[in-house]
Amino acid sequence: MNAVDDPRRAQLRRLKLYAVAMLLAMLAGFIVSHLNGERGIWAWVSAFCEAATVGALADWFAVVALFRRPLNLPIPHTAIIPRNKERIADSLAVFVRDHFLEPETLLAKLKVFDPATRLGEWLAQPQQARMLAGMARGWAVQALDLLDEAAVRRAIQSFVVEQLRQWNAAATAGELLGLLTADNRHQRVLDEGLKRVATWLDKDSVRQHASALIVRYIRKEWPTLASTVDWVKPIDEIGDSLADRLARAGLEELQDVLSQPEHPLRQDYARWLGDYMQRLREDPALAEKVNTLKQQVIDHPAVQEYVQGLWKRVHDYLRDDLSREDSVLAGYLERSLSKLGTALGEDPALRDALNQHMLAGAEKLTNRLRNGVTTHIAQTVKAWNEKKLVEQLELSVGRDLQYIRFNGTLVGGLIGLLLHAITGWLKF
Repeated sequence: MNAVDDPRRAQLRRLKLYAVAMLLAMLAGFIVSHLNGERGIWAWVSAFCEAATVGALADWFAVVALFRRPLNLPIPHTAIIPRNKERIADSLAVFVRDHFLEPETLLAKLKVFDPATRLGEWLAQPQQARMLAGMARGWAVQALDLLDEAAVRRAIQSFVVEQLRQWNAAATAGELLGLLTADNRHQRVLDEGLKRVATWLDKDSVRQHASALIVRYIRKEWPTLASTVDWVKPIDEIGDSLADRLARAGLEELQDVLSQPEHPLRQDYARWLGDYMQRLREDPALAEKVNTLKQQVIDHPAVQEYVQGLWKRVHDYLRDDLSREDSVLAGYLERSLSKLGTALGEDPALRDALNQHMLAGAEKLTNRLRNGVTTHIAQTVKAWNEKKLVEQLELSVGRDLQYIRFNGTLVGGLIGLLLHAITGWLKF
C-alpha cells in the first residue's frame, strides 16, 4: 500500500486538528472570560481555560519533542527518536535477544510442546505422509531439472578419477588377500580349484586332446623314431596310453593334495601367498607396478566413457521414477514416514531421543543465531532513513499520543478549577 494512501495518515491528521481546535477553544475561553472581568462564572471559566491551555501546550511540546524539534527551535533534549536512533537500535536488538531468543525460554516452550509426539501424530495419518512424499518428489524433480548436467558430469568424472588415482591399489589388494587367507579360506579356494582341474582331467575329450598333442609333438621332433615305432605299435595308441597315464597320475596327485592338509604343495601355496601379500604392503617396486596398471586402466577410453555416463544413467533413472505417480522412491519414502509416525506413537524411548535431539539442535541454533539476529536488527534499524523512521513511528503511535494532548487539556483545566476553588476557600 502506498504511504500516501495509508488510512492512519488521515486519521492522525484529523486527531491533530481536534487537538489544535481544543487548544484554540481554551484560548478563546480564556480571552472571553478575561474580557468579562473574570467575575462569577467567568472566574471559573478563566481558571479552567488558563490551566487547560498550559496543559495542552505542555503536552503538545512533549509529543512533538519525541519526533522533531518544536517550531524547529534548537531546544535541548528534543527530537529524541531521530537523535537517539542508534541507541534505540541497539536497545531494541538487545531486548529481542534477551526476551525472544533466550535459549532457556525457547527450550522450555519447545519441551512443553513435545515436538516428537506431535510429529508422530501428524505422520501417522496416511494422507499426511502421502502429501509429504509427494512434495518431496516434486522438489526432487525440480532439483534434477535445475542441475547443469554437463557440470555435474564433469564434477563426477573429476571426483571419481581423482579418488581412483589416490587409491592405493597395492595396499588394498594386500588387504583383500589377507581376508582370503583368514580362517584358511585360501585353502578352500585351492580345494575348489583342484577339484575343477580333476574334473577337467577326467574328461575323455581332454585325454584325446592330450594324446593328439603328444603324437603331434613326437612326429615333429622325432620323425625317425615315430616311423620306427609305427612298425612295432601304432604311435596313436602310444599317445593314448601316455595321455591316460598322465591324467591318472595327475588325478592321483590332486587327490593326495586334497586329502592331506599339510601337503607340501599346500605349504608352498600358503607361503607364496603370504610372501606376496607382504610384498604388496611393503615392496615399493611391486606397489609401483600395481599402481601403474591401475593408472592404465583409469586412462583407458572405455573406463573414462563409463565414468562420464554415470550421472546420465543415474539422472535418467531418477527422473523417470520421480515423474511417475507410482514412483518407487516416493512410495518408499511414504512408507518410511508412516512407519516413523507409528514408531513415534508407540515407542516412548524413541520420542524422548528425538525430543532430546531437537532440543540440542534448537539450543545450538539459538546460540548461533542470537548474536547474528541481534546484529542484524541493530544494523537494519540504524540504516533506516531518519525521516522515514520518524514518520512510521508517528503513524504507529501518533494516534495515542494525540489522546495524551486531549487528556492534558482536560486534566489541566480540572486542575485549574481545583486550584481556583482552593484559592477562593483560603480567601474566605
